[in-house]
Amino acid sequence: MGPPSLIRRDSAPPGYTTPPFPSLHIPPQDPKWSLYTVSDIWRFTLLWTLILFGLFHLGAAGIAVLMQVGKRRSNWKYLWLVPLVYAMIAGVEAIMAGSVVGVIVGASYVAGNFTMSTWIPFVWGWVNVLVLIVSSFTIQGGL
Repeated sequence: MGPPSLIRRDSAPPGYTTPPFPSLHIPPQDPKWSLYTVSDIWRFTLLWTLILFGLFHLGAAGIAVLMQVGKRRSNWKYLWLVPLVYAMIAGVEAIMAGSVVGVIVGASYVAGNFTMSTWIPFVWGWVNVLVLIVSSFTIQGGL
């Protein structure tokens, strides 16, 4: 019997336990740091999307607050709400985007009997952020 396949599998290996989050190890093909179930893939994708959306939204909130430096004092009365609102919006968007992408990618990997590296949910979290950034710009046609 040869070494276990890193690409194709019939089920999770015996004694499989979900690697702890974030588990971004090198080399990424190590079966010890692989995901085998849709729920694990969904959870990792959702967590990465939440983290990255939170960082980007709070960065935007920080810029919004910094833009008020030197303005009237009355502007600062409710300015503390800006990061709170941005964080809540980031959470809602990340839950929706991370759940949809996590389930679709997880189902695709499980249906194809492939092993997923823990780096793939990280990459999909970045893809979600980049889609959010691109969709925030207005695109006008030049007819």
